[in-house]
Amino acid sequence: MSKVNDIVRYGHPVLRCRAEPVKKVNAEIERVVQRMTEALASAGGLGLAAPQLGSKLCVIVYDVGDGPVALINPRVHQSKGREAGLEGCLSLPGLFGDVPRAARVTVKARDTRGRPVTIEAEDLLARVLQHEIDHLEGVLFVDRVIPETLHWVVGEARQEGEPQRVYTTLEDALKVFEARMASRREPGG
Repeated sequence: MSKVNDIVRYGHPVLRCRAEPVKKVNAEIERVVQRMTEALASAGGLGLAAPQLGSKLCVIVYDVGDGPVALINPRVHQSKGREAGLEGCLSLPGLFGDVPRAARVTVKARDTRGRPVTIEAEDLLARVLQHEIDHLEGVLFVDRVIPETLHWVVGEARQEGEPQRVYTTLEDALKVFEARMASRREPGG
């Protein structure tokens, strides 16, 4: 069973690779989708791309409240409008910022049976799809973030229900993740 610990963190080279298109949906792809679905549920996230579990396959899974959906070889076919919204990433835990994205998208992909699907999305689903499809291109939300909005969420929520935010620079935030990655490589780390 996949867990949060299976999710690849910033600094791992697979996060910067372009995913390879899936030629045929088979048992291997079904296993990858199952691992991704379990990891997403365990992490409590909204979406996950195969590279975040160390796979170079062009697969995403998302769940915005209606149950998990897997897409094979997804591509944004059309986009309209522009809006900035808050994003985070399971590969950069605790870090958030506003990212400009298309307000509405049409995504073409294949489902887990290999059938073509078209998804018309707006609002949260449009944002999640664009975020995860970016992962398949080796692009992270920090590559698109509005720099002055980047912040860590720390500690408990204040009385108003808002989490505590500590604003940071991109350079400082990435140093934190790089240090964590280095400590995992060291013996006993």
